[in-house]
Amino acid sequence: MKTHYTIALAMLAGFGLGTVAVQGLHAQTKAPVYQVTEVEILNPDAYLKDYVPKAGASIRAAGGKFLALGGKTTAFDGEPPKSRIVIQQWDSIDQIKAYRESAAFKELLPIRDKLAKFRTYAVEGIAQ
Repeated sequence: MKTHYTIALAMLAGFGLGTVAVQGLHAQTKAPVYQVTEVEILNPDAYLKDYVPKAGASIRAAGGKFLALGGKTTAFDGEPPKSRIVIQQWDSIDQIKAYRESAAFKELLPIRDKLAKFRTYAVEGIAQ
């Protein structure tokens, strides 16, 4: 009788471990989402002092990761953008939407809108 319980318990444990492994593999293949923002800065000093530190901290706290922060842009076809380019990586479009609907984001809007003009869009990545 004990053998039957042992076999049943081993099967259950194996099923549980298999389920966890499949979920882990699924999470690894989920494609990231990239948010691209073009920023035309109207007041550089105030933008860097009053907006950037607060925005960066709130984005990181919400799960965003910065990949590019206004570095040198090199054009290969056409003219390079005159604005600053910021690229962020997020786990999903829903995560970006949740951040943009958050109190932290809404609190920054008056500062942001006073100091710069923004064009923001998201691009789905490819699962690796």
